[in-house]
Amino acid sequence: MSRYTSSTNAHSQMVPYNGPENDSTLQMKPREDNKMETIREINPPAYTDRVPSLKDVQDKNIEIVNMPIDFRNKPYIVFNDITKKSLKKEGLTYCFLSVIFSFIFGLAIGVILMSGQYEEKFIVRERNVNQRTLNSNKHDIDTEKNSFTAVSFTSLENKYKKDVYPKGLTEVMKDILKDTKIERHTPVINKTFVPNDATILYDSVYWGPQIENSMPQGYGESSAEMWEKYVDESEVIKMELGCGRMQNRLVTFKDGLQACVRYRQNTDQIQGEIFSFYVGRLLNLTNLAPSVVKIVDLKDKLWKNVANDIASAQWSSNRAVVITQYVPSLESASIPDIFRPTTRHLNKNDVLTMSLRENDTEINKRLLLDKLRNKEIKRKQDMKNFTHIDMKLNKKTIDRFLELAQWSDLIIFDFLTANLDRIVNNLFNFQWNVNIMDGPAHNLAKKMDSGLLVFLDNESGLLHGYRLLKKYNVYHSLMLDNLCVFRKRTVDSLKRLFVNKNIYRVLSDMFHKKNSVVIRDILPSLPEKNAKVLNERIGKVLNQIEKCEFQFR
Repeated sequence: MSRYTSSTNAHSQMVPYNGPENDSTLQMKPREDNKMETIREINPPAYTDRVPSLKDVQDKNIEIVNMPIDFRNKPYIVFNDITKKSLKKEGLTYCFLSVIFSFIFGLAIGVILMSGQYEEKFIVRERNVNQRTLNSNKHDIDTEKNSFTAVSFTSLENKYKKDVYPKGLTEVMKDILKDTKIERHTPVINKTFVPNDATILYDSVYWGPQIENSMPQGYGESSAEMWEKYVDESEVIKMELGCGRMQNRLVTFKDGLQACVRYRQNTDQIQGEIFSFYVGRLLNLTNLAPSVVKIVDLKDKLWKNVANDIASAQWSSNRAVVITQYVPSLESASIPDIFRPTTRHLNKNDVLTMSLRENDTEINKRLLLDKLRNKEIKRKQDMKNFTHIDMKLNKKTIDRFLELAQWSDLIIFDFLTANLDRIVNNLFNFQWNVNIMDGPAHNLAKKMDSGLLVFLDNESGLLHGYRLLKKYNVYHSLMLDNLCVFRKRTVDSLKRLFVNKNIYRVLSDMFHKKNSVVIRDILPSLPEKNAKVLNERIGKVLNQIEKCEFQFR
């Protein structure tokens, strides 16, 4: 049932209408005593689509509204013309004041809550700091004094200088909140330690003198110079199949010495072979047999005795070839267990574990433990903080470490040159043949008399390998990223080359110095863009060394 009632008040009221009960409607009529009474109208008026205002009622002297409103088609509001302006003004005033008071009240509550939050965090953190100080030993205190306050590999440690911390924080708390602060504790590095003949490892990442002094001699700079001079003055008297596939040949000189001659239709492979040898010389690696570049010219005394053999081999004249000293008494070399997929890492902890496991004398074990005690490494969980290992090893363990030291050079060399035909070959094919890692490594051999690893067939390095970096770089990086023990002389050579920043000029000068104008006209030098890639990869190797130093010190 619905009725709108009018009175002397300034506002109108709306009461819900539930529809007619019968055929009649209820009406409100005034009585003589100014009171309203309810009457029932037998014939109700039609529906209206408008709500009459108070002014309409007063103008027409209507006191009773007895026409039901039709709400079926559109919504309605009660509208009072008399109070329109006053209500609007009054409502805006109340709304504005309520917004102001709400903002002030909310701001005050927020300030109180945030200040309480900082105070609570500061108290908890300071309590932890005090607790740590009370429970720290002398080693931890010395560690904090010697640790870095910030680490940056991009020289941006001073980029942000403004304080962005909430007010009221102490300097200690600001230091804790810095995003460049080192979380790990760096152990104290003993700078006074001098490696001796019994040192296996020092500065956490370098092979010690006991290993370095036992390394096979290999082929140094003097060997390379002697080979260059020998080939210039020699004559080939015999050519036969050997030294690999295709058109390579095993040649014999007049005095009986032999060499492997690499012949390729593709000039890139000849460049890759000789410039990989040059990179090995710059790194002081002794694992590459001496090599020189020569031109196939039947008028040259070097080839005049084997003209028929050259024709049988289908060699073309005026082609560049690489003549490499033949290395006899070679046997196959396999990938060490430490670099197999189940392990694949070499760090100072591995060296210590192998030393203790394979060195079977209790006296030497006690000697190592004494050294560790002198460095305040008294608990097993603290052994990661040692920086050097001194121990007299047996021959079996020394031989194993000698091979691993050469493998550290091999991994670096193959990464720099992006050689595809050695370890990457095994790693790539491992996805189809899980037993390939148990077999011999491709293009790698070991001298039976000295244990020297010989890095053979490097023709894919620096050129062909660089063109395929997008596909195979993940395999190149796989070995390097898990290597954390290096030869100091190799690292020093890398640093010299990187500081120079002009590896292209160094290799070009070497190429021009060692080869005649005729050779340089036929065989181009290493492209400058390839030299830039080489320099970038030298930087990546140095980054890996720095990462290992930071991680294991």
